[in-house]
Amino acid sequence: MLLMSFSSGLPLALSGSTLQAWYTVSNVSIIAIGFLSLVGQPYTFKFIWAPLMDRYIPPFLGRRRGWIMITQVLLLLAIGAMAFFDPSVHPGYLAAMALVVAFLSSSQDISLDAYRTDLLTANERGPGAALWSNGYRIAMIISGAVALMIAAKWGWKVTYLIMATCMLVGIITTFFSPEPDTDDLAPKTLWVASKEAIADLLSRRYIFYILIFVVIYKLGDAFALSLSSVFYLRHLGFSLDQVAWVGKTFGTLAGVLGILLGGALMVRLTLYRALMSFGWLQALSTLMFLWLAIAGKIMWLFIAAVFLEHLTSGMGTIALFVFLMALCDNRYTATQYALLSAVAALGRIYIGPIAGYTIKASGWPEFFIISFLLGLIGLLLLFSLRHKVDFNAKNIR
Repeated sequence: MLLMSFSSGLPLALSGSTLQAWYTVSNVSIIAIGFLSLVGQPYTFKFIWAPLMDRYIPPFLGRRRGWIMITQVLLLLAIGAMAFFDPSVHPGYLAAMALVVAFLSSSQDISLDAYRTDLLTANERGPGAALWSNGYRIAMIISGAVALMIAAKWGWKVTYLIMATCMLVGIITTFFSPEPDTDDLAPKTLWVASKEAIADLLSRRYIFYILIFVVIYKLGDAFALSLSSVFYLRHLGFSLDQVAWVGKTFGTLAGVLGILLGGALMVRLTLYRALMSFGWLQALSTLMFLWLAIAGKIMWLFIAAVFLEHLTSGMGTIALFVFLMALCDNRYTATQYALLSAVAALGRIYIGPIAGYTIKASGWPEFFIISFLLGLIGLLLLFSLRHKVDFNAKNIR
């Protein structure tokens, strides 16, 4: 779980926050950087091609690992190709290549999410999800903080070539990992894989309320962090090295701690209580960024705000993670988890342009106030579902 999730987390920053930092230091406009978040659209629409990975079994390694291996090899090549573009000269070409990486990364995630859900038992989901998320966070340190350090010393081309070789961790792990015994459950046709998976999901009670909740539970948190690199570098005036150590390394380690803490607490808490408690904490932590935006460049406050934001975000992530797993049927894991995680990613993908215009029109303090209010909306909807959904069920129907 730990090693496979590393290959899942590595490409995200390379087509997201790290790429955003590259565009920022290349003096690309904040509006253009805001639109750069649209590169992540494949994470939203991956459910469209997920049935292919439920229905068809590659001729090697099985239904889950076969697809994982294919996407990992292609990711190694695509990330390496990004090294040969320059945002100050051809920003559109680099964004297009990043879109390819996002497509391959989201395709890898389809099979990795299905692999994890099929392999873990109900009792293993909490600890397994925590390990998975920590491997993901370790990858984010490498592709975030370490990438920025390498870029500051040796340039962006060397950075992306090194990051491409890091995909070998996932490729080697996939080859030697066990394959879940689910090949016999593969749908007989692509139509069945698509139609029945979605029909089964939509047959759940209060599913539309559940889907809305999945969208907005972490919306405020995602909104606050959507242009974090711009906030740290351009508004506060911290250097690349400072952002690498505090915003990336320290923040990611705080996220790892939050995931471990959240995973441990979920053994004692019901899923509903975990979602509610962790949701409140991640909403309140956004106010630290409001304080930082008003106070300005203060290192201890920067460290405190990053620590609390990432700690609570990790706790909220692990609770939502387990909730999505509980909604899946093993016959259609790839399609259903892809659909649910795509729904969860809607806010993160489409708030970039909105965030850019919001900051341009009102400023950073007002931006973080809006982020806090968005977090409260998710908690209100969760409260309304407390008697409608059996959060303790092994598979929520």
